[in-house]
Amino acid sequence: MGEAERGESAPRNRISFWCANKHETRPSFAADAVIPDTWDCPRCGFPAGQDEDNPPAPSRNEPYKTHLAYVRERRTDADGEAILAEALAKLRGEI
Repeated sequence: MGEAERGESAPRNRISFWCANKHETRPSFAADAVIPDTWDCPRCGFPAGQDEDNPPAPSRNEPYKTHLAYVRERRTDADGEAILAEALAKLRGEI
């Protein structure tokens, strides 16, 4: 059953949003809805704003890091050696 068959539709506003790649997106909002500041561009995924001349900058994606990379950021090699030595001592029953 289509919208036309259900009766009168709610009043709507079409708002234009532009991304950094100059793609225009025109989502439809209810007339009384709060319009968001940004909208994700369906073509490139960048954030889009209502100011065509000054669109929001694309978000900077951090490269994927492994668990080991995060551990290396938090610990020095000396810390790692101390933790390893303590764990081995516990396994050997020395502690």
